[in-house]
Amino acid sequence: MLDWVDTPGPTLEHVPGARVRGEVDMATAPALQGALEAAIAASVGVFVLDLTDTEFLDSSGIAVLLRTRALLGRTDRALVLVCPDGPVLRVLEACGLTDVFTLFATPGEAAAALVKPD
Repeated sequence: MLDWVDTPGPTLEHVPGARVRGEVDMATAPALQGALEAAIAASVGVFVLDLTDTEFLDSSGIAVLLRTRALLGRTDRALVLVCPDGPVLRVLEACGLTDVFTLFATPGEAAAALVKPD
């Protein structure tokens, strides 16, 4: 089951994005893709996808990530993934995609990198 939330969490409240919880597979990927496309259309700037609570990601989930990156790239926007060590990171590593995405292990690390110091 997939459960997504439209904000990356309290650490990244100022940045548009989504948290994804549960499993992203053939059954849930279309709904996630639609939700991400709507969130992207309603936002500007960097988009953060927090995969901390994502338990499973199959090839259809990888396709969602790649389509989302491409959609953002059309308007020179970046996709940032929060992806700690675990099953999702292992899938990204196995597919050779860790160099394709900007990855952070925690929302705090992503926030520190995305927030300009005063």
